[in-house]
Amino acid sequence: MTGIVLSGGENRRMGRDKAFLAIGGVPLIERVLKALQSVVDRIIIVTNSPQAYTSYDAAVVADASSKRGPLTGIYTGLLHSADEYNVVVACDMPFLNPRLLSYMTGVAGEHDLVLPKIGKFVEPLHAVYRRGLLPIIEEHLDRDERRIRALFPRIRVRYVTETEIDRFDPERRSFKNLNTPEEYKKEEACLDLECRNC
Repeated sequence: MTGIVLSGGENRRMGRDKAFLAIGGVPLIERVLKALQSVVDRIIIVTNSPQAYTSYDAAVVADASSKRGPLTGIYTGLLHSADEYNVVVACDMPFLNPRLLSYMTGVAGEHDLVLPKIGKFVEPLHAVYRRGLLPIIEEHLDRDERRIRALFPRIRVRYVTETEIDRFDPERRSFKNLNTPEEYKKEEACLDLECRNC
């Protein structure tokens, strides 16, 4: 199993590279890598700034396409992976739950994609992708169709339900990501990661 960390965003709203912002003195990228290391055998970081990640125990690769967006990052990670199933997460998710990620890998079965669903919302950047999706993703990128949801009608999707999620992460902090300075300051101030008000 390979973990793929997407760290190629343009950080427009944050104004600086989110991966190296620290919560509790630990950069977000290091929190993400630590959570993944207990779930996967190998880690790939997809980034447009590879030189910034050379100190980490992970393969570092640049986007395989000039077409920006998460789907390009997923495609790149899968392209460089040697494993059929891959855990894909974003670099700005500091509260990943290894037990939930492990559960998701365990239910992958014959599915192409496993992802959490909360109400009408899905979490495609906290998901398990099958490497066999590469040709379909390439077709979509060739058509300049960059929406991850556009893949769903063509593939076998396994949704992880709210009941399943709550067994491991009842507060659903796994899916919290940091996009703005305000969101970052709120989490930075909350050093107790169990704090229910964070």
